[in-house]
Amino acid sequence: MRLLVTRYRPRGIPKAEETWDEWWPELGPSKDLHAAVYGKGRMPIGWDAYRARYLAEMKAQKERIKELAQRLKNGETLTLLCSSACLRESRCHRSLLKVLIEEEMKKLS
Repeated sequence: MRLLVTRYRPRGIPKAEETWDEWWPELGPSKDLHAAVYGKGRMPIGWDAYRARYLAEMKAQKERIKELAQRLKNGETLTLLCSSACLRESRCHRSLLKVLIEEEMKKLS
């Protein structure tokens, strides 16, 4: 499954040209966090602050994360997709979400 995990749907891509199977915006950073990281209206926050806030937000998404872990355990393949705004995967919420899913998979074993 190719899963888009961004708060906002990418602009300029017609639905017929989407490359993802599903879109779960709740697994992307909140609108407030998205604005904070890009400095909308203020100085941008750094990676450490972003990481802490994103992980805190994902506590409310435990069931969605557990669902993805279960799907992986059942043999599905999962690709987490983001917008092109994330230039480095290591500094993208996808890398944090991947760890959360992997941690949940360990609990299912």
